[in-house]
Amino acid sequence: MSFGIGEAELRDQLLRENSEYRRLAAAHQSCKDQLESLTNKHFLSEEEELQEKTLKKKKLMLKDQMYSIVQKTRKQIEAGSR
Repeated sequence: MSFGIGEAELRDQLLRENSEYRRLAAAHQSCKDQLESLTNKHFLSEEEELQEKTLKKKKLMLKDQMYSIVQKTRKQIEAGSR
């Protein structure tokens, strides 16, 4: 039985209260924006293709780090509610 906080609500709370999560989210959004800019181009140079691959890897790494913080926080909440 789980009466825990919802996923979206927990992410919103972390954005408000956790500076590391907020920093990661801002960096993730920046990568997303840069990727969108590259995606809108009809042709990518070799340098831009490399930049695209690098941004995708960085974005995924940031998402993994954010997920880790969410999971850690969820465990802390659940441990505190016992």
